[in-house]
Amino acid sequence: MATIYMTAEGLQKLKDELQFLEGTERPRVIAAIAEARDKGDLSENAEYDAAKEEQGRLESKIAVLKGRIMEARIIDEKSIKTDDVQILTKVRVRNRKNGQEKLYQIVTEGEANVLEGKIAVTTPIAKGLMGKKVGEVAEVNVPAGVIEFEILEISI
Repeated sequence: MATIYMTAEGLQKLKDELQFLEGTERPRVIAAIAEARDKGDLSENAEYDAAKEEQGRLESKIAVLKGRIMEARIIDEKSIKTDDVQILTKVRVRNRKNGQEKLYQIVTEGEANVLEGKIAVTTPIAKGLMGKKVGEVAEVNVPAGVIEFEILEISI
């Protein structure tokens, strides 16, 4: 696995999710398997098969979370500068084609939430904005073509 950079808040969210999956979801799935097993013949028991599949998905998700937590490195938010767009900065941009303004925060993949304006550093928009300064224009390649964003403001 590769090193994953994130905020302390992002790491805590991963730990909370892991705790929920291990402490709440795993016992629920184990109980569902036991209940289905008690119903008799396992060879034709759809409930048992479904519960075992759910267990597999759950254990896989737990393993992925544990891996991400182990590889996580905390980014010191105090060391972030606003001279240019970088991870954890907020950037207000204007779409040069339609004039629409948006505020994005560049975050790690684990913290991304489009509804909150948080976009992962690995997205085409974030990649296009990284390193740009106020007043510069970023040409962002997206599936629909190229979008030009003017950088209006960079903050934390």
